[in-house]
This record gives sequence, structure tokens and C-alpha cells, in this order.
Amino acid sequence: MFTGIIEGVGTIRALKQKDNGAEIEIGCDFDLERSNVGDSIAVNGCCLTITSRLGKSFWADLSIETLEVTTLGEAEVGDPVNLERALQLGQRLGGHLVQGHIDGVGKIKEIKTLPGGVEFFIEIPGNFMRYVVEKGSLAVDGVSLTVNRCDATGCTVMVVPHTTLKTTFARLAVGHLVNLEVDIIGKYVEKLTFLDSEQYRKGSQVTKEFLKKHGF
Repeated sequence: MFTGIIEGVGTIRALKQKDNGAEIEIGCDFDLERSNVGDSIAVNGCCLTITSRLGKSFWADLSIETLEVTTLGEAEVGDPVNLERALQLGQRLGGHLVQGHIDGVGKIKEIKTLPGGVEFFIEIPGNFMRYVVEKGSLAVDGVSLTVNRCDATGCTVMVVPHTTLKTTFARLAVGHLVNLEVDIIGKYVEKLTFLDSEQYRKGSQVTKEFLKKHGF
């Protein structure tokens, strides 16, 4: 579990293709002494497991699923990435609860420099827009952001100068793809609402005939 508060920006040092995915090497700009093999670390919002570590570099495996559904499938050596180690109990929750499980990839459609920060308009795949609400939370490349406005195609988020300087957002341009993770609470509410809906009951295999056949 993560918070969407980025610890630092790393650099992809190597990418090695494998039969079942790929292996990535990332150099950090912060101390990894307290990180161990097996620990989770979010890379541009994707939860990865550290498989090896040396100094300020670590290695992780990328599954075929990760390569297919996130921007890491198009990553190249030299690319900067946002990094956050897993949340520890007792830490302040400065952002929101982020799982590191990417829901989809969005596209930067517009960037505006405004007083107090930079506004990004992100085009979001239509099947995920129902989970995005104004003043709600959205993780963009692992960064916890507040949604300002929504329309049928996407949403705007404001990035303050500190976040711009401490993340990869300073390098984003129109057309860039970003990893998106919606608030998990919305997905649970949708599922629970569906289970209690007439549509679910109509689709259930437990009918009067079924119960009668089995002695009820």
C-alpha cells in the first residue's frame, strides 16, 4: 500500500527482456539502506517487488501484464520514474490510499501554467471515467492528486510547484502517456451496489426452479 507522496525520482538504467516479461534496473536519488529484497516499491505508480539491491540501485521483474497495461511497456533506458516505497504503519497518510495496481493509461491533452501551479488535462479511457469525481483522488504516475473538474473525456488536476520539482511532472508534455489508478473505494461501492441490484438478482442462477429441484 502506498500514499501517492513521491520520495524521489529514479532513472531506468537497464531493461532486459525475458520469456515471461522483463527485468528492470533503476537508480535512485535517495538512500535505499532500509529497503530489502522482497520489499514493494511503486515505479510510476506500478507496485513492483525488489529482487536485488546494490547501493542506490535496485532490480525488479516486470510481468507480461505490467508491460501490457502500464507505460512501463514503452519505457526506455534513461527515462525518469517516480518512486515511492510502501507505507509503514504509523506513518502520516499525506495523500490517499494507493495500491500500485494500475487501472489504465491516460494521455496528457493540455497543460496550462496558472498562478500557484500547473494544470493538466488528462484524457481518461471511458470505462474508468465513472470512478473519477470532482474533488476526489486520482493517482497519476503514482502521484496522489485531487481532481478539479471532469467531463465525458477526462479531468483536470492541479500540480503545485513543489510536486512539479520533486516528480517527473516537470518533464511531461502534451501527448505523454501516464499511468492511472482510480480510488479503490469507488470500485468497491460499485461492486456492492451491483450485488444488491435487480440486475444481479435477475442474473442469478438461484431460481425457484433450481431450489425446487434440490428439495427446497
